Amino acid sequence: MPHTLPPYAIPAPTFRFWHLANLAGRAPIGGAREVALACFVAARLAADSVVTLEEAGPARVARCAGAKAWFGTLALPPAVRTHAIKCAELSVDAGAALLGQELGGLTLAASPYLDGPSRGELDSLASTLRDV
Repeated sequence: MPHTLPPYAIPAPTFRFWHLANLAGRAPIGGAREVALACFVAARLAADSVVTLEEAGPARVARCAGAKAWFGTLALPPAVRTHAIKCAELSVDAGAALLGQELGGLTLAASPYLDGPSRGELDSLASTLRDV
């Protein structure tokens, strides 16, 4: 018997990029965890840049600056750092197709550190962005 919510109830929130977050939580402290977290942040910025098109420009710029500064503190391989920073920059005002292409580059650069479901989440987002 399916359970229905009462009319006053709000639906349960969904958590996007569950596999990336799970991988970051399971990975040992160091490179693999930091790569997973960087991919998670880049994916959130990319996804939110398309969903919230009406978001104020200064807020996007602040998020980009914060993410870039945080990426600078992580022990990331150079290719992963470059793509993650570029994704943050493109999330401010670039087109979705260009952002999707850069996210695909991040996925490729981070691939040795990611498991299949995490790569799948990034690939799916990159594909969606390229098709927008």
